[in-house]
Amino acid sequence: MRINPKDIELIEGWRSDWNKFIREALGVRMDRKQRGIVESVQHNRRTSVRSGHARGKDYTAACISLTFLTLYPPCKVINTAPTGRQAIQIEMAEISRIHRQAKIPLGGKVMNEMIQFYDHKTGKPIKEHYLIAFKAGDKHTEAWTGFHSPNILVVVTEASGITQETFDAIDGVLTGTLSRLLIVFNPNRTSGEAYQSTRSPLYAKHKLSCLDAPNVRAKKILIPGQVDYEWVAEKLQKPGWVTRISAEEADPVGFHDFQFEGQWYRPGDLFLVKVLGEFPRESEDQLFPLSWIEAANERWAEIKPETVVGPLLLGCDIAGMGRDATVFAPRYGDYVGRILEYSKADHMVSAGRIKNAIAHDGTAFIDTIGEGAGVHSRLIEQGVNSISAKFSESAEGISDATGEREFLNTRAACYWLLRDALDPRLGGKLALPPDDELTQELTEIHWEVQSNGKIKLEPKEDIKKRIGRSPDKADALALTYWPHRIGGWGAISIKSKR
Repeated sequence: MRINPKDIELIEGWRSDWNKFIREALGVRMDRKQRGIVESVQHNRRTSVRSGHARGKDYTAACISLTFLTLYPPCKVINTAPTGRQAIQIEMAEISRIHRQAKIPLGGKVMNEMIQFYDHKTGKPIKEHYLIAFKAGDKHTEAWTGFHSPNILVVVTEASGITQETFDAIDGVLTGTLSRLLIVFNPNRTSGEAYQSTRSPLYAKHKLSCLDAPNVRAKKILIPGQVDYEWVAEKLQKPGWVTRISAEEADPVGFHDFQFEGQWYRPGDLFLVKVLGEFPRESEDQLFPLSWIEAANERWAEIKPETVVGPLLLGCDIAGMGRDATVFAPRYGDYVGRILEYSKADHMVSAGRIKNAIAHDGTAFIDTIGEGAGVHSRLIEQGVNSISAKFSESAEGISDATGEREFLNTRAACYWLLRDALDPRLGGKLALPPDDELTQELTEIHWEVQSNGKIKLEPKEDIKKRIGRSPDKADALALTYWPHRIGGWGAISIKSKR
């Protein structure tokens, strides 16, 4: 066994206080909020934790997993997440590191996806005692029935991305004498079990806000790896993340307004989710829900760039009056490379960059209202496959993926085709690189249906007023869905690993 069975007093002391075990046996230091979560899982059947960025939710979950595994043999500890990266590369990696650095020998063989214990006489695996981590989609709901145990802990990381069918299957295994469910997530989706858990009487509820983080409050690093003061201060300076308000305007309950360094702020959706650990104020007229963007970011993290092949579609927003950068958005079927920004340059330099980027099998889509017209002309002279794209053009005859919706202009059509590529109800597979500016630009766009039934996007000037800049990254990406095309774009192709 991992701990001397004669030392009953020590074990019972740890069982009565999980935080004591984490402190003494794992050698881990936790802040007050994290200790509250540990205590909650110890005493409650279900615990829900929503969190801001880098606030230590996965670290806390890893400590709880090892605590349960060590103190309640034989038991089964299951860690699952929407993607393999979250389950294996993040959560299991955290568990392995804490296990390795523990103050006492915890026992068990640590492998890539599990911790397995063995009978010391036969050398065979103990089938009723282990910790395992896997991508939720890798286990059919029927497979969960095999996880029954008198002592069971299920930890769901990034729970907002887990289907209700999986949660129903998890509920079916929480029948043991000691059964616990811990779900942790960034609150980016206003539907599903994670969202409902913050309102359900079945769950003990906790929130980890970056403003409460010890490093932020102390303005120095007390807990390495957690969010720090500089990161929060930087977000306060980003256009569109917050709005300064007076103390008289402040409404901490209705709008989650908050005070920082003596100044009151009203948070936008990105600040709500990434800093405060609150749900976004998504509305029905929001073109791109934040949850769709973050799901696309996760898909992107799962793909190795070197495996992506296929013709390049390059959306180009050329710097003009009042702008400092030219923006390129490279897309290969359902994969979008990192958005590229270049300092303002003359037409020849921009044309050269585009020519080199698309090589022989790519296509450039250039916004030719303004500076882009000269770049497009130069590329045509050189025989480069460049398409003049004007968002103001008619979208007559163009419809969405359902074949039902029509559009006021090509700008609305491009953005809606991009929306279809992200829409989970349509099997959206588009993979987007993590980019705060792109995320903000996409989530700020609103739409409406005109009296003639056509989709209209809000004016670009209205978006610029809210975020303090032109949505150039979003525009460049939308250009890759230019509907006046010849032939299809093809799809993402993954090279064989063999």
